[in-house]
Amino acid sequence: MIIENIQSPADVKRLSLEEMAALAAEIRTLLIEKVSHHGGHCGPNLGMVEATIAMHYVFSSPEDKIVFDVSHQSYPHKMLTGRAGAFINADHYDDVSGYSEPSESAHDHFIIGHTSTAVSLAGGLAKGRDLKGEHGNVIAIVGDGSLSGGEALEGLDWAAELGTNFIIVVNDNQMSIAENHGGLYQNLAELRLSNGQCSNNLFRAMGLDYLYVDKGNDIGALIDAFKKVKDTDHPIVVHINTLKGKGYAPAEQDKERWHWSAPFDSATGELLHPAPAETYDELTAAHLLQRMKQDPAICTITAGTPGIWNWTPERRQAAGRQFVDVGIAEEHAVALASGIAKAGGKPVFGVCSSFIQRAYDQVSQDLCINDNPATLLVLWGSLTSMTDVTHLCHFDIPLLANIPNLVYLAPTNREEYLAMLDWSIDYREHPVAIRVPFGPVAAADRPVPTDFSALNTYEVVCRGKDVAILALGNFFALGQQVCRLLEGRGIHATLVNPRFISGTDAALLDSLATDHRLVVTLEDGVLDGGFGEKIARHYGPTAVRTLCYGARKQFVDRYAPAEFLAAHRLVDTMIAEDIVQSLSASH
Repeated sequence: MIIENIQSPADVKRLSLEEMAALAAEIRTLLIEKVSHHGGHCGPNLGMVEATIAMHYVFSSPEDKIVFDVSHQSYPHKMLTGRAGAFINADHYDDVSGYSEPSESAHDHFIIGHTSTAVSLAGGLAKGRDLKGEHGNVIAIVGDGSLSGGEALEGLDWAAELGTNFIIVVNDNQMSIAENHGGLYQNLAELRLSNGQCSNNLFRAMGLDYLYVDKGNDIGALIDAFKKVKDTDHPIVVHINTLKGKGYAPAEQDKERWHWSAPFDSATGELLHPAPAETYDELTAAHLLQRMKQDPAICTITAGTPGIWNWTPERRQAAGRQFVDVGIAEEHAVALASGIAKAGGKPVFGVCSSFIQRAYDQVSQDLCINDNPATLLVLWGSLTSMTDVTHLCHFDIPLLANIPNLVYLAPTNREEYLAMLDWSIDYREHPVAIRVPFGPVAAADRPVPTDFSALNTYEVVCRGKDVAILALGNFFALGQQVCRLLEGRGIHATLVNPRFISGTDAALLDSLATDHRLVVTLEDGVLDGGFGEKIARHYGPTAVRTLCYGARKQFVDRYAPAEFLAAHRLVDTMIAEDIVQSLSASH
């Protein structure tokens, strides 16, 4: 294989066009093979193979700096920069991250996993180059809907002022994660239809030079374009028209499904381990669609990620104007929800835990200061949902639970979750966030209320003495198991379902202090600023001891969830042993 002889971009420069075409075919084969066994981003990488080869043929990385937006389209780049072994040999699949990673290679300049950042990051590299009087090209690559994010537009708006070498490659594959949304994509369509010649040009309007490449998967055409802009003395956009999923028929035909994929049969495209029929994501979309049919005031909102809560194309079509995709723009989504709520509508914004971080200011300023009754559904919030460092879902509890006016709920089962969702939609006093359960769907084994207006009222599931376990949300089942282990050792523990992440039930906590020596908190997130600290602070002036279980505040990458939980003693046997020792020590 040609790829086996590519140790650096210098090796690409020695290839003929025919050899580069053969290399592109090899890269596609290896991409499909790895993703089919390992999982990963499929369509974005398949569409960028030729452009990546052409860039490394023309430019001289790492002296010329290439920055990938999101970087889920960087697999071909990794293969051409000395990391092909992680795609050739299955034993080495986990040697590289699914995103750009400077610790892997000098050809990667940032750890990047969130969208719309490349223009600003690369613009900073260009500015730093100029300040130091250095030379070299800086190339930002933007694609898959990244232009819909505010930071991308902010970066483009500033880029013209740089007044020096800066190349922005817009990978236009007519898709975001799902379909594109926003008026600027109408302009991209005009540019494609006019071969880049129409007078209405977003990029020129921002003061940027512009070059269009209609054959964005043709290596020769791309090389010609990149040679024209290499060593340019001013900022320029190179707009390339590519096919997302190119070379793999299922990915070409269903671009949304193949943006990212779990392991699959490469011959058929069928998933090797299909998701169970009932998941919390599926329950959410099905339930909301039913509610929307009954109540025209309900409006669901996604920021470019409808699939993470199972808003399929069919459901989106059925919802009509009551479903809004704002593109990859979480900040706008939150402010939009606040405005809809102010106007009397009932907005429900579903967002991945990792991505709500992008809209902290809007949650605090635009939504909660105004106390508008929108619902935020925080999806996949867990220590075990995603393990890439850029996508960790560990931090939403301290982030959201400490904003005034926001009611943050943690349901423990199917019925409790749907009851909280229904209540939040009709509740008009405050904005409500719900940490949607993560993991297998659990059925209720006790009565569930339908009204949660008595804020910060915890549920005592069973009352014992000496030790109380406050098991929050996803970790309620862990708390149940710990109680069973303690019961086997003659310790009758109190089990509490807190339900409210954002406040404390002072009356209940005070009552526990009368006959409990130890209070244990379990939360599926980081401890610093989290739920357990609220409980520990309440008991600080008293004789009651607290043990808080969660994760340390740190960035971790590509860990094994079971090992991670064990390292933090988030295992029922470990917790039970700690409790026994603590009770013994307190006698």
